[in-house]
Amino acid sequence: MEILYGVLNLSFWGYVVALLILTHITIVGVTVYLHRSQAHRALELHPAICHFFRFWIWLTTGMETKKWVSIHRKHHAKCETDEDPHSPQTRGIKKVFFEGAELYRAEAKNQDTMDRYGQGTPDDWLERHVYTKHSAAGIALMFVIDLVLFGIPGITIWALQMAWIPFFAAGVVNGIGHYWGYRNFECPDASRNIISLGAFIGGEELHNNHHTFPTSAKFSVKWWEFDLGWVYIRLLQFLGLSKVKRVSPKLENIPGKSLIDSDTLAALITNRFQVLARYSREVLLPVLHEEKQKANTSSKALLKRAKIALIRTESLLNEEGKQQIAEVMDNHHMLALVYQYRLKLQAIWGRTTATQRELLEALQDWCKQAEATGVYALRKFAVSLAGFSTQKRLS
Repeated sequence: MEILYGVLNLSFWGYVVALLILTHITIVGVTVYLHRSQAHRALELHPAICHFFRFWIWLTTGMETKKWVSIHRKHHAKCETDEDPHSPQTRGIKKVFFEGAELYRAEAKNQDTMDRYGQGTPDDWLERHVYTKHSAAGIALMFVIDLVLFGIPGITIWALQMAWIPFFAAGVVNGIGHYWGYRNFECPDASRNIISLGAFIGGEELHNNHHTFPTSAKFSVKWWEFDLGWVYIRLLQFLGLSKVKRVSPKLENIPGKSLIDSDTLAALITNRFQVLARYSREVLLPVLHEEKQKANTSSKALLKRAKIALIRTESLLNEEGKQQIAEVMDNHHMLALVYQYRLKLQAIWGRTTATQRELLEALQDWCKQAEATGVYALRKFAVSLAGFSTQKRLS
């Protein structure tokens, strides 16, 4: 019987649980070790944890740390361009979803990518002589282990283990994560949060949050979002096995602060994506709602269609979106005004060659002009900017 059902001789549901445990460990290895620690340096892991994940990923995927990290860093550097190794915006969703693993293997052969983006990854004896030199040996060893532990069902378990990461990481995260879902922030790429519950893929579901704050060890940013990978990081931190280096910044508001100063400017630039999200929520959308209230039937239809385009970052607008914006600008003066003020606000932190004094003066002028428009939502937002701060509020 051991030959047929392995040393563990589990029930059907026992095999299912075993599969989920094995694949989940791999998911944790990818999101915590490869992604957050190695690729983005958002946290430091104890050497023992690093070695465990390196060994486990070698067993269950045959992937090499340097190749994975290099390809992922290039994805961020060249996101949504023809040089992006796996963008559904340039290669098509079907290509990335169904052939994501093939795209990974093709890019892994690009030595320029390895040299340029693979700096700082492990380069010890184990990496050179075992994990890199014998990458296929790991998955062969995993096959033997599964066969011994689970018997004939172990073949199915092994096959699903081999398909798990290519499907969920290469297909779902790289494909769906840049094609379908919701966006908390208008970062300059098409990344989306697939769902708010980041549990099944270890938090990788929160892809828009990650692309907005790529060096953050924590992917959830809203109170109703959940990042399972962060739970494991905090557990390792509690055990003294990890050290978090960075998390996404929080926009602090100091009650009673009414002066637009250098601290306000610093907070605006550091938290620009949060500021834009607030501008859309507190200015653009309320004005849009007011315009819809007094619009005729055809204008209401236009405003409904243009809602997404109005809050989307300009670089992601397609021709249809640009046309919708143009029609709104021509027919809805109030909405056109607050939309232009959003662009002017974005232009302030886009002035990379300006001095701090010039940027501060530009922000102060923006606030004065915004308050003078007479648009209640815009005036209220401009006044609230003064309270933005990089300082932590005292409790």
